[in-house]
Amino acid sequence: MLVKDQRITTMSDRLSIGERAPDFTLPANHGVTVALNAYRGHRVVVYFYPKDDTSGCTKQAIGFSQLLPEFIKLGVHVIGISKDPITKHNKFIEKHDLKITLASDVEGTVIEDYGVWVEKNMYGRKYFGIERATYLINSSGIIVKIWRKVRVAGHVEAVLNECQLMSSS
Repeated sequence: MLVKDQRITTMSDRLSIGERAPDFTLPANHGVTVALNAYRGHRVVVYFYPKDDTSGCTKQAIGFSQLLPEFIKLGVHVIGISKDPITKHNKFIEKHDLKITLASDVEGTVIEDYGVWVEKNMYGRKYFGIERATYLINSSGIIVKIWRKVRVAGHVEAVLNECQLMSSS
């Protein structure tokens, strides 16, 4: 079933722990391109968020930026993905002094590949949008942890904690 040329995510479309993370190449902030396969040999946190410069998305991006040095010490890269265009990402980064990489998936292809384009319901109004979700991908490109329907409070710390646990085992 298609809606406005975009696939609706069903439970069977969702990725699972142990699966290979879908590769992607997307434009990112300040003129760079980010490709997941370029990170082979490193762990990567890929998080999907609805929209730049909204309350929850801003708190999440600031949280990842503040703890980025800790992620880097663990050898973990952080990439945020939304449908916002690069121009919006750049303004968002500058406004909040963000340190993380933000990639633009305007077409929604990667968002669909990761199963985060979902039907939402707000105040009785149904619409499609990005489910806030985070994937932890190991150095071989395999998904080792998934957080779905993320609540922002404490989430970045939980992701960092998982990365620390993986590093110590």
